[in-house]
Amino acid sequence: MATKNAEPINAELNLTDLLRVPAGALNLDDVDPRGRLGYPGRGKRDSAAHMAIIDPELSDLQERLYAASRVDEAPPRSLLLVLQGLDTSGKGGVIRKAIGMVDPQGVQLKAFKAPTDEEKSHPFLWRIKKALPTSGMIGIFDRSHYEDVLVTRVNGWIDKATWEARYDEINSFEADLAASGTTVLKCWLHVSWDEQYERLAERLENPDKHWKYNPGDLDTRRHFAEFQTAASEAISRTNTDVAPWYVVPADRKWYRNWAVAQLLLEHLRAFNLGWPVGEFSAAEQLEELAKLR
Repeated sequence: MATKNAEPINAELNLTDLLRVPAGALNLDDVDPRGRLGYPGRGKRDSAAHMAIIDPELSDLQERLYAASRVDEAPPRSLLLVLQGLDTSGKGGVIRKAIGMVDPQGVQLKAFKAPTDEEKSHPFLWRIKKALPTSGMIGIFDRSHYEDVLVTRVNGWIDKATWEARYDEINSFEADLAASGTTVLKCWLHVSWDEQYERLAERLENPDKHWKYNPGDLDTRRHFAEFQTAASEAISRTNTDVAPWYVVPADRKWYRNWAVAQLLLEHLRAFNLGWPVGEFSAAEQLEELAKLR
């Protein structure tokens, strides 16, 4: 349940600036996947406490966004969180831990799997556009249109001319989203080679986690370097002012979850939303209500 009029906590912290990918070429190999930029605590032992600090304000701001969409004169606003990363980077964990702090009625979640035959018959953005968040909602993409310049490229299903053209299509698409009132928050969850091995091994060694394992994950791991290269280029080429990228170190699960929650909080703060004013007299309605006591 949202906490009314939650006061900003750590308002001076600006993780948006710290994790934003700078202009120019990015090489993910130069980014520390165990980094903990901006984290105000000591480490894992106090991470639950720092997530709890974020919770009330994040919940409050999400409810304000939802409430604003119920007022006719309010401009349409929504937020789209794009979660990308290699297998085991923790997209599901972020959804459970960070997005789990807001009212599920205000969230539209879409997990993109391999495209169906129908989806393949359309331009690659067709299925993406169908899943965009409506006004007042937080949309979550577990994988996204970026699969169409990553998996397709590494597997050799498209040529360079095609993925180059798709960068331009993506930039134009995201610019249109921003212009229509949707803030796009793109997070690359950056997991290391060694950590990915440990997480895959854990899934195989623990029968309770077999459901999370897919033999195809090994195909992805065999091409780890190629995915890093493709992701570095895709991020560099689609890192725009209206839809910038944020690289979130993901080897430390507790930091990854906190960082995405903090980024979401800061982006919702930027909406600067108040509470909609009711088109009625509260005093008069209280009098009428009292008559029905």
